[in-house]
Amino acid sequence: MIGRRTVFVLLALAVGGALLLKAGLPIGISPSTQEVFDAIEALDSGSVVMISFDHEASSLPEVGPLGAAITDHCFRRGIPVVGLALFSEGTAAGYDLLGRRAAAAGRRYGDDWIYLGFRPQYTAAILGMGESIAGVFAADYEGNALETLPLGRRVATYDDIALVISVADGSMPTYWVEFAQARYGQEIVAALSAVMVTSFLPYYEAGQLAGIVAGFRGAAEYEQLLNAPGAGTRGMSAQSAAHGLIALLVVWGNVQAWRDRRRKRREV
Repeated sequence: MIGRRTVFVLLALAVGGALLLKAGLPIGISPSTQEVFDAIEALDSGSVVMISFDHEASSLPEVGPLGAAITDHCFRRGIPVVGLALFSEGTAAGYDLLGRRAAAAGRRYGDDWIYLGFRPQYTAAILGMGESIAGVFAADYEGNALETLPLGRRVATYDDIALVISVADGSMPTYWVEFAQARYGQEIVAALSAVMVTSFLPYYEAGQLAGIVAGFRGAAEYEQLLNAPGAGTRGMSAQSAAHGLIALLVVWGNVQAWRDRRRKRREV
C-alpha cells in the first residue's frame, strides 16, 4: 500500500522534474490560438496594441504566461504596447510583466510601451477611452502626463488602437465586447484562464471576439508559434507529468485491489 505522504512526494518529484528538465511535449496548435497569432502578425509596425490585465493575483501563474507570450510577440514585431488594468490586483502584476518583457526585448518606456495603471468603474473606463484615453488616464502609472510621452501622444481613442487584448480570469472580456467592440468597433482578443473558455465561445463564434487563447495549453501553443519555450511550455509539461503519475497510481491501485480480491477468494 502506498501512503498519502508517498503520493505527495512522488507528485512533487514528477512536477519538479518536469519543471527542471524544461522538456516540452509536442503539442498541436488550436485554430483560435493560431488566429490570435496571425492577427498580431498581420499588424504593421505603426500599429498599437492595448493589453489590459483584468485578473486577480491568484490567477497570475496561469494567465501570466499568456500575457508574456503575447507581449513578446508584439515587441518582436516592433509593435508598441499600451498596458492598463481594470482589476486592481492586476495593476502591479501587469506593470511588472511588461517591464520585464520590455527589458528583455530592449524596448524603451515611453516610446515602445507605456502603462496607464488602474481605473475603477471599468464600464465607464472602457466607454471613456472610446472618446478620450487621456480623459480617463490623464497620467500614466509612473505619474507622467500622457502628452509628455511619445506613445501617449499617439493614442487618443480606440481609433489609434489596432487590437485590445484582455488578459482575464473572469467576465471582464464581456464588458470589452459590449462597450468597446459593439459601440466603437474595436477588435478584441481574450487571453483567458482555461475554465473561462466555454463562457466566451459564443462571443468568438459570433465574431465579437477576434480570437481566444487560454490556459497553460494556449500559452504553450503560442510559445511554440514563437519558437520560444517559456512558462507555458513548462507548465504544460508539469501538468502532463502530474496527470501521468495520477493515471499510473489509479492503474496500480486497481491492480492491487484485483490481486487482493483474488487472494481472498483463494483463502475462502
